[in-house]
Amino acid sequence: MNQLQFIALIAEREALRYTPAGMPIVNAVLQHRSQQVEAGIARVSEFEIAAVAAGEISNRFHQAPLGGLYQFSGFLNKKNRNSKSLVFHIIDFSAVQDSSI
Repeated sequence: MNQLQFIALIAEREALRYTPAGMPIVNAVLQHRSQQVEAGIARVSEFEIAAVAAGEISNRFHQAPLGGLYQFSGFLNKKNRNSKSLVFHIIDFSAVQDSSI
């Protein structure tokens, strides 16, 4: 199973573009910060992750405000066939009211 869900803000976002096959796509960087408990000890979890929204969701993602806080769900995949870098593929997202990121 390859599912990932987290709350993050949209730190950077490129312009909406189209693949050679005509699919709309938007690349972005998401930024997460939270406190997690590991082995009974609280620790801060922070990361930035490259993300991509493709297909129908790309238009809605492209219109979402930069800096907006959202709950994202999706999956991880290699950036391309020969890459070792991971990219988060956005399947869905919704606005979050809590601004404690």
